[in-house]
Amino acid sequence: MKHKHQQQDHKGTGGQQGKVRAKKHLGQHFLKDENIARKIGDTLSLEGYKRVLEIGPGMGVLTKYLLQKPVDVYAMDLDTESIVYLEEVFAPEHQLNTGRKEIFKVLEADFLKCDLHAIFGDEPFAITGNYPYNISSQIVFKALEWRYQIPEFTGMFQKEVAQRICEKEGSKTYGILSVLTQAFYEAEYLFTVPPGVFDPPPKVDSGVLRLRRKENFTLPCDEKLFFKVVKTAFQQRRKTLRNSLKSIGVPENIKEDAIFGQRPEQLGVDAFVSLVRMLEQEQ
Repeated sequence: MKHKHQQQDHKGTGGQQGKVRAKKHLGQHFLKDENIARKIGDTLSLEGYKRVLEIGPGMGVLTKYLLQKPVDVYAMDLDTESIVYLEEVFAPEHQLNTGRKEIFKVLEADFLKCDLHAIFGDEPFAITGNYPYNISSQIVFKALEWRYQIPEFTGMFQKEVAQRICEKEGSKTYGILSVLTQAFYEAEYLFTVPPGVFDPPPKVDSGVLRLRRKENFTLPCDEKLFFKVVKTAFQQRRKTLRNSLKSIGVPENIKEDAIFGQRPEQLGVDAFVSLVRMLEQEQ
């Protein structure tokens, strides 16, 4: 399935259901609870940035609360019907009537493929939204690539994905997404959203989280090797690191270190950093 047929879940209706046709083949679930939309908008601290990128605005149930804040708002969607609707409902003249001076732009684009530098230059920006389940992990991975410009990332995921991102070591759900995200951001699970607030309701609960970039978000090791080690280790998570990291080539003289007798889910971010530094010193 192409991204265009994925990045459409959980669109807001803003109480005006029917304006944008729900497309069954896109698996759309329209958020209809105004209070939850407001709460998601309020997850943003607005500290360290003046621009917010909303992914998957749909019919603008979250967008309208973002527009009440003193930030430039960029609403990005793949659904042409949603784009047309947003441009009509939130037209520039409407913004002038409210006295709003900040920028508002509607962008028809695929977040996973678009050049964010073309939109934001070198300026910092936050990301929020009601993310499509199918590609939510990919959205986080791309955000991590842009971590130098993204001080904050909030929004709604499938509950188990949101929990996994925030999970600590020692848990069976702790994995690649947990380690890589928490290496650079403080991850906080905020609240659970039941299926009944969507139309049609999904089969699972949703969860809202907030990621705030750490004050010092550069690692004291080779970051590319860090990503490689974490991903390789969890690809065979039931094996000890001594076995799962064979493809990377662990030198014989450090193979017997106690850390290599552990499984990846037992290591926190700091332990993975120590592991990478150990490997670096032997290269």
